[in-house]
Amino acid sequence: MSTPRFLTLPPGVSSEQIETPLGSFAALEALPSSGVPERWPALLVPGFTGSKEDFIAVLQTLAQAGRRVIAVDMRGQYETPGPDDPAAYTCAALGADIDAIAAAVGQGEPVHLLGHSFGGLVAREAALNGGARLASLTLMSSGPGGIVGPRERMGRVLLAELPEYGLDYMWSNRLEPEALAAGVPDDIVAFLRKRLLSNHPTGLVAMAKEVLGAPDRCEELAGCGLDLLVLYGEHDDGWPPLLQAEMARRLDAECVVVPGALHSPAVEAPETTAAALTRFWNAAESRLLQHQHG
Repeated sequence: MSTPRFLTLPPGVSSEQIETPLGSFAALEALPSSGVPERWPALLVPGFTGSKEDFIAVLQTLAQAGRRVIAVDMRGQYETPGPDDPAAYTCAALGADIDAIAAAVGQGEPVHLLGHSFGGLVAREAALNGGARLASLTLMSSGPGGIVGPRERMGRVLLAELPEYGLDYMWSNRLEPEALAAGVPDDIVAFLRKRLLSNHPTGLVAMAKEVLGAPDRCEELAGCGLDLLVLYGEHDDGWPPLLQAEMARRLDAECVVVPGALHSPAVEAPETTAAALTRFWNAAESRLLQHQHG
């Protein structure tokens, strides 16, 4: 689970609701501290059991480059409510939500889309179904298909235990001991508990199935015509770094390895991550504008 290091919103960052034809989504919005956004906006999608707060550490820096940046809770996550229907939480259904959010955020302009971990699988769907105008796609600590390794085992534990024992049990017996062992401060532990218990249980089970069983869609994605970036921590304990490097090669994508980071580069190395994203987004914008005017 991605663990923010602080929760105080930086200057220029505020809590918002993004209204779409598919519903309302809780978001954090970052704006440049001076002047108006001159560049195309960016939309950040969190991972499984994550939330918009996983991006708090990069929002202000990203916005200072001259763009509006939005991080959202997906349907059923933390402060965005979700229905009891498991079909609402497939990658395809969540991808359609992201398309609708991107259209609302872009207001006719292309949007830079980033998906973290499971959010990468969802963002990929949004890119493939082509419902929104995208300027680029970044897969951060994500993979070509279902997750493997230690996090796969945790996903299978959750799938087995959550329907039977509930979210309180998962917190007390799995996630709280982990957080305390890692020395997470009390206020962050309290937030992690509140966030987990706010997730829709049906949504968590359905998303766990999706993240474990996602098909490899690199071939389709390689032909989508978007500028692609694969970014991950050098010590990622989700999809193995070598697998992500291979995915970048298959996608003909730019590849950035964040030194010292694990599965959440936006938390563990925010400045390095924000700098890499800004450089990639600016270059993608320049190419697109040249293409339009060429």
